[in-house]
Amino acid sequence: MSRSFKPYPFSPRHYAGLPPPLVGGRDPVRRAVAIVGGGPVGLTLALALARQGVRSVLIEADDSVCTGSRAICISRRSLEIFKRLGVLPGFLQKGLPWTGGRSFYRDAEVFRFAMHQDDEQSLPPMINIAQYQIEQLLLDEVERHADLIDIRWQTRVTGIEQHKGHDEAGGATLDLRTGETAWQMGADWVVACDGGRSTIREALGLKLTGTTYEGRYVIVDIALNSTRATERLAYFDPPSNPGSTVLVHKQPDNVWRIDYQLRDDEDPDAAIHPDNVMPRVQSVLDSMGETGDWSPIWITVYKANALTLERYRHGCVLFAGDAAHLVPIFGVRGANSGIDDADNLGWKLGCVINGMAAPRLLDSYSDERVFAARENLSYGMKSTEFMAPPSFAFDLMRNAVLGLAVQHAAVRPLINPRQTHAIAYGQSPLNQATAEAMSAFRQGPTPGSVLPECRLKKRNGGGVEVDIHLTDLLGPCFTALRFGAEPDSDSGGVCGGTWQQMQNTLAAHGIPFNVVTLLTNDAASTTALQVRDHTGRLHDLLDATPGTVYLIRPDGHVLARWRNGNAAETLRALSAALAN
Repeated sequence: MSRSFKPYPFSPRHYAGLPPPLVGGRDPVRRAVAIVGGGPVGLTLALALARQGVRSVLIEADDSVCTGSRAICISRRSLEIFKRLGVLPGFLQKGLPWTGGRSFYRDAEVFRFAMHQDDEQSLPPMINIAQYQIEQLLLDEVERHADLIDIRWQTRVTGIEQHKGHDEAGGATLDLRTGETAWQMGADWVVACDGGRSTIREALGLKLTGTTYEGRYVIVDIALNSTRATERLAYFDPPSNPGSTVLVHKQPDNVWRIDYQLRDDEDPDAAIHPDNVMPRVQSVLDSMGETGDWSPIWITVYKANALTLERYRHGCVLFAGDAAHLVPIFGVRGANSGIDDADNLGWKLGCVINGMAAPRLLDSYSDERVFAARENLSYGMKSTEFMAPPSFAFDLMRNAVLGLAVQHAAVRPLINPRQTHAIAYGQSPLNQATAEAMSAFRQGPTPGSVLPECRLKKRNGGGVEVDIHLTDLLGPCFTALRFGAEPDSDSGGVCGGTWQQMQNTLAAHGIPFNVVTLLTNDAASTTALQVRDHTGRLHDLLDATPGTVYLIRPDGHVLARWRNGNAAETLRALSAALAN
């Protein structure tokens, strides 16, 4: 349930719902991928597939991007994904960056946190940007790929039938309705990105399992012109909401997001009536010292859930985002985990469709992202139980922590909101890690981990050195990072040109691959195009010495690493991962 008032300072485009030309009530074109749901997850997946030349169709029940702020906090990890997809500039231009926040108990500040941020980082740890703006930025890029991405607006899924085939991947037929027209579409693969009330999940008879919390929050977007800094503000037992909590976030375009917890005896339907909302919001603003005029834009009610499917692949149907898992909003893991789903699934599904890998590679998508969901749920549940205690015992514990935190700094870390972070797939079936390779490194990202960020220098084709970051070197492809060797030599003892031969072999099979050679500050080189670790920091972070090789997946996770690597070992590891 939700209510809308004055429009946002944003005018979404509206699209007509038209089915494609039909033959006998059916789309005559069988689609490689049908993505059900055109929110942030579905749009991200469509772009990830397009970067690999894979066609998809997006099926969206609405006629425009969403209404309401919904997901508003985009993490550094998500920004890195958007960077690889080529949509980052719009997010940095529109979003409001922030690095930390403060928590208050009644009228006292009891906790202040800061997320990791230093000069090595190319991106802020978090930006605030409303979901309708997220969707519009992604949609703008989707429309630039109209040759690869088709969108069917105002189209609902009414049923699905899977066709059994080799490896349970025989494709499916979707029953659809656009306006008064019922029609069918065939697809090799169907990805359900259709949210917490997923029609696809229900049609397949699948159930989410986990914990549902009774506490509810009213979410209010208001228009307010304020010069206050962008940060996460949490108020426990404030005068505006005695015994409960309030969260406040500043958004772009002078829109503010206020979430406040309802008491157990309050009726959720009545709670979103303006007569009940307006005084509560005014009380919050008064306690913050905000005296400017304001007006409501959008109101809804939220209930925390910590739920997931047991598996995210069911034959030719895959689940992502809220269709696969529902994560509490505390710690901002919802949309960010869904974007990570799309990033993980995008390269794997692309490899399968392009003939580089067998369909069983998609089982690793389920393995890795179910693991990630359970980790996200673990943190999200801890945050939820602190923000909205589910029992008298939790409430007693929270009040004790908050009361002690006023005077005792040692207690304050217990108030930490546990913000989202990149998750390592330490037990992924794709990881290529021999005992010898593991023992050779004292530190650095192990297989399954995400690379740390680092500043580097790159000499371009004109011989001019420019500042870059490690993430600038990672595209939607496999990447080998070679340390301390010239591009035309081989530190593993194999004849010169081996790396080039490997690139040629992979290119002939359509496998996207890039080799980057990283030199130390004092390394001699005659190569015009090179990357230099001018501070030595990356060598330290990755425990790299001359001859070290890191093999990176298209989603930025480490696939394998060697103390003394070569092209042959790298090719074997890549081939083994794709054969999974």
